[in-house]
Amino acid sequence: MAARVLACWCCAIIVLAFVTEAAAFALELGESFAEHKNDGVWLVDFYAPWCGHCKKLEPVWNEVAQEMKASGSPVRVGKLDATAHSGIATEYGVRGYPTIKLIKGDLSYNYKGPRTKDEIIAFANRVAGPAMRHLSTPALFAHTQSRHDIFFLYVGGDSKLKESFTQVALEMVVNAYFFSTPEEVLPANVHIHEAPAALVFKDGTYYEYDESDDGDLATWVRRERFPTFQAIDGYAMYAISDTGKLVVLAIVDPMSTEENHSRLKKLVEDVAHEYREHFHRDFQFGYVDGAEGYMSNLLMSDVEAPSLLVFNTSSQEYYLPTEPLLSNQDLLSFINNILDGSVPAHGGDGLGQKIKRMLFELKATITSVFRASPLLACVLFGLPLGVISTMCYWMWTADGDYDEAGAGGAGGQRRALAADDDSSDESGEEEPREEALQEGVREEEEALQEGVREGEEEEEEAASKAGVDESDEAASEKPAVEKKTD
Repeated sequence: MAARVLACWCCAIIVLAFVTEAAAFALELGESFAEHKNDGVWLVDFYAPWCGHCKKLEPVWNEVAQEMKASGSPVRVGKLDATAHSGIATEYGVRGYPTIKLIKGDLSYNYKGPRTKDEIIAFANRVAGPAMRHLSTPALFAHTQSRHDIFFLYVGGDSKLKESFTQVALEMVVNAYFFSTPEEVLPANVHIHEAPAALVFKDGTYYEYDESDDGDLATWVRRERFPTFQAIDGYAMYAISDTGKLVVLAIVDPMSTEENHSRLKKLVEDVAHEYREHFHRDFQFGYVDGAEGYMSNLLMSDVEAPSLLVFNTSSQEYYLPTEPLLSNQDLLSFINNILDGSVPAHGGDGLGQKIKRMLFELKATITSVFRASPLLACVLFGLPLGVISTMCYWMWTADGDYDEAGAGGAGGQRRALAADDDSSDESGEEEPREEALQEGVREEEEALQEGVREGEEEEEEAASKAGVDESDEAASEKPAVEKKTD
């Protein structure tokens, strides 16, 4: 029993050590990375601690690091906190999180594909090596064909076409595989018009580059680097936008057992392959999982499944059929009507749509941050909002106090002028209403007292006048008496 317990503990310790070692494969980089960036090839994840997408990528990133090390790859896998080391992030043009870059000395390449282990490893292996690899034997050619669903091949010796092919490979190694081979290495089922030639292998077959029909080589490579019919998500749509093609999309639920979902998907796939020569220069065909809501986010409106639309990646416009698409001919007519301009476009990239998109993305960003870290979201958005609200409140109340003070000063001045022309309110301060009332009462009392005094003075004057008259009468009567006595 004790031996079993000891064995279990040993197994647990070994597993824990293995998991810890695996997690440690992705090196945590810091400011010293600037000194060691030339020590080989680096695959770096620039992340932010609060970023929800970064947290989702973390276990995948550790798996990438573990497999790259186990396979003996020369690519070293690391991660760097772009918020703590903003100088390095700025140097490499990091504007969002997470950002994945492969760094080769002074050169850096952005990864913009799906954040899955296999896709990231394929990107690292493709970009870390030479832009164009040479296939010297039929065995190497067969091995390459079995490993890659899509790749470009130069056939022949030195030529101007090879120079152009090499230059395109250097520019687009992030997006595709490029190989070269002599004509004698080609298998018997591959035929070219003449060497030198450029081919693309995809969809289980191959297509030869024709400069007179396909234009310049770089444009042809951008156009042909996608399957004729493929699953499309946000990453694929972003990549397709580089081609200028319109995207014919069957919006379906791949897990649904309803026939109308599978029927619409097959309808689009059949037209894509059968009429490739007519449409592949202008259209990319594919399907999108309607249950994921990607198209609803792209169009900023609800999109039902199953349904079909054609999306213009350049103008952000989209086209909807007005009639049910029941056959290949129905879809062909709809596509041709788009080409001749008889189908009305919806959406677009006008000012109104840009404002709508900005508000929609702002809402989505805020919602994402709140879901990932509610507390941090409250600090990031609540604190600035509180400061702005407080400033607006202060400005509003300050304007109210100013208006009230100005109105009060004018009213006080008018009352002062009405009470006494000489006592104007030079200070501009408002007189209290009670003082004004008291002043009015005092004025009325003074007027009343003045009236009383004037009345008393009139009475005294009258009385004084009456006394003078009586004395005059007495003086006139006295001689008469005296005369009578005599």
